[in-house]
Amino acid sequence: MTISKADYIEGLAKGLAVLEAFDTERQRLNATLAAQRTGITRAAARRYLLTLAELGYLESDGSHYWLTPRVLRLAGSYMASSRLPRILQPTLNRLAAHTQAAFSAVIMEGQEVVIVARSAGSAEPVRQLAYGLHLGARLPAHATSTGRMLLSQMPRVQFQAWLMDRVLPRITPHTEVDPQAFMALIDRVRSQDFSLAREAHELGIHALAVPLRTQQGQTLAALNVVGTADQLSEVAVQRKWLPLLLEAARELRPLL
Repeated sequence: MTISKADYIEGLAKGLAVLEAFDTERQRLNATLAAQRTGITRAAARRYLLTLAELGYLESDGSHYWLTPRVLRLAGSYMASSRLPRILQPTLNRLAAHTQAAFSAVIMEGQEVVIVARSAGSAEPVRQLAYGLHLGARLPAHATSTGRMLLSQMPRVQFQAWLMDRVLPRITPHTEVDPQAFMALIDRVRSQDFSLAREAHELGIHALAVPLRTQQGQTLAALNVVGTADQLSEVAVQRKWLPLLLEAARELRPLL
C-alpha cells in the first residue's frame, strides 16, 4: 500500500524505528547508538528516547535505555488479533509434545524473518543451545532455514531485486555470503521445496524448514524444526523430520 506524502506521519515512523532498534544484539541503547541504528540525528534520537520513556515503553539509567514490558502490548495485540498464529499454535504444540523438539512458524519481513508462533513446553533440549529463538524474534533471512525457504518462494525477478547490491553478513563460518553461491543455494531450495540450514545462523544449531501454503498455493509462512547435528542428521531429516513437517503443512493447508 502506498499513501500520499501528506498522509505520512514521519515522526511516528521514526519513533517506531527507534523501538525496533532494540534487539538481542543491542538490548540497551543510548542516543548515539539509536541514531546510528535508525539513521536519524543524535538530537532527534534523544528526543524519541525521552518520549518513549515518558510513555512507559522504555526505562533509563540516565544514559542508556531499554525496553519495558509495556511493548508487549503491541505484540499482544497482534497475537490476539492475527489469525495465523492462532491457527498454527495447536499444531506446533502437538509436534513439540510428540517429539520433544523445538518448532517455529516464521514470516518474511524485508531482509529478516519474524517468528510469529513458537512451540510451547520446557522439555526442548535445543532451548539450552539456540540463542534468540523466541516469539517475535527477528532473524536474518539469508542465514536461516525459514528465511531461505521464504526467499525461494519469491518470483525469481523479485528475489534477484532483493539480492541486488545487498551485503550478506557473515554470522558464522558456515554462512553463505557470496551472491552467486547464495542464488544457487536458493535455486536448490526452490527445486527441492525444503530448506536445511546447518550452523548458518548459530554454531551447533541445525534447522529444517518447509513452506506453509494456502489451498490456492500461496506461501504464507515457513514451518521449521531446530536441533543439533545428531538430531537433524541426514538420515533423520529424510526419514523423520521432513515427512513430519510436510504432513503438518498438509494438514494446515485447508485452514490457512
